[in-house]
Amino acid sequence: MDRIDKVDKTEAQWRAELGPERYRVCRQGGTEPPFSGAYCHTKAPGTYCCAACGQPLFAAETKYDSGSGWPSFFTAIGDDRVVERVDRSHGMVRTEVLCSRCDSHLGHVFPDGPPPTGRRFCINSLALNLQPEEE
Repeated sequence: MDRIDKVDKTEAQWRAELGPERYRVCRQGGTEPPFSGAYCHTKAPGTYCCAACGQPLFAAETKYDSGSGWPSFFTAIGDDRVVERVDRSHGMVRTEVLCSRCDSHLGHVFPDGPPPTGRRFCINSLALNLQPEEE
């Protein structure tokens, strides 16, 4: 595994670089409305990277239509790419998913995904940038 170099920026730097909507999702743990994200129905090949720091997170081959309204993946590119932590907000207990490089909020992971992992990484489109596969 490659060593992940942490990105360390002030909240003012993040706010200026990300803009208001991405800042709300990535740095404040917000979410976009279901079925509204740019990547909800995308089937293009490539790599989904963190919108804040550019770290590759999810391969397009692991994306599937979960019907949840957010881009869903059954695994990350590597265990070192995302961090999971307990989220007790909104009166429920969920598992939050963050970028391991910049600690940006990506979404949540649930135990109701397809084989082979049985996991559903439910990720905000605003937290991602799709890097198209080179032809």
